[in-house]
Amino acid sequence: MIQLFSMAFRDLGRNRRRSFFSALAVAMGLALLLLIAATIRGEYGGALASSIRLQSGHLQVRAKSYDENKTSLKYEDLVENPDQLATQLAGIAGVKVATPRLFASGIVAVANESAGVRVVGVDPPSAANDPYREGLVSGQFLAADDREGVVIGQTLADKLKLKTGDQVNLSVNTSNGDVAQQAFTIRGVYSTHTPAFDGGTVFLPLAKAQTIAGAEKHASTIFVLLNDSAQTDAVAAAIQTGAYQVLTYTQMNPLLIQTEQLANGYIFLFYLIVLGITATVIVNTLIMAVMERTREIGILSAIGMKSRRIMAMFLTESGLLAVGGIIMGLVLGGLIVAYFTRYGFFIGDVGLSSGFLLGSTIYPQLTLKDTVNLTIAAFIITLLAGLYPAVLASRMEPVKALRGQE
Repeated sequence: MIQLFSMAFRDLGRNRRRSFFSALAVAMGLALLLLIAATIRGEYGGALASSIRLQSGHLQVRAKSYDENKTSLKYEDLVENPDQLATQLAGIAGVKVATPRLFASGIVAVANESAGVRVVGVDPPSAANDPYREGLVSGQFLAADDREGVVIGQTLADKLKLKTGDQVNLSVNTSNGDVAQQAFTIRGVYSTHTPAFDGGTVFLPLAKAQTIAGAEKHASTIFVLLNDSAQTDAVAAAIQTGAYQVLTYTQMNPLLIQTEQLANGYIFLFYLIVLGITATVIVNTLIMAVMERTREIGILSAIGMKSRRIMAMFLTESGLLAVGGIIMGLVLGGLIVAYFTRYGFFIGDVGLSSGFLLGSTIYPQLTLKDTVNLTIAAFIITLLAGLYPAVLASRMEPVKALRGQE
């Protein structure tokens, strides 16, 4: 075995430039796939994390008849005495925070400009509001007793040319089907770096939102964040109640989950295509080596080297090219992914407010599982690429090979 590796290494060294660039092709293919895998993982992982943090939470407790798409404010579709229920849920093991929220449709208008928004009534001191509080670019967050203040996103502020301290007219749909209107002062402008969310979401104190929407002592949902996402199903089972429905983040983000599953299928095919193209370089390299060493192969056959050993020698050369290429690919891919993990890909506003939330910048996330799977796939495909040249060399007739007739 050692002799076989020694011969394969010596043969590759005969044309070092060709061997280097063949291994480099494997390295570039692997590095590209590592970057793609990390970017996809970062894209969907970031979108899911943003949705959980900003929109869905890990769990929500709602009335069974509540329809999120209609943003119903009918009492029978809302949670009654939400503060009491939130306090009970907060005491369950694994729950980080539970807080009531009220959703309503609205329109923000200033001068001749207007924009449709989702009005969210929140309990200002709750830790669930940390993403908005920490994301303030100007002003301050709401106080629980504020009756005339509103917090808006930076995307909406830029669109309507608003700033902290400006007044806006906010029209809100109410529980009886009417529209209530009031002038509000912008207390603060926040940014979550998710333009689709920031451009369509405004916050009011829960008490004020309940008053203006005619939903006193009611909330649309109890928003629940957990200490660990892995506890979601267990906590959901623990708080199941006949009066309300309990939804997990996977149930509330079906488009994101389905899109990721579909994308993974297509990306797998793309991986095979990239590795297949890379493998053709290895095939060409080894075929050229076989043609150049026809007489040598004939001599080896003539002195008794068996066909399977000649085949093993070329497969060993393919394996060495694979190992060299994979090592370079891991280093190159690791450096590229590390760079973009730190600085990200800026993509701007492409998020879907009704589907899933993409931040303005994607930060790749390379996992050990993806790295191992792609490394194994690159090695196997590169090794298989050397199979045809190896079989070609092993089937040469010694006499014809010695004469250079093969």
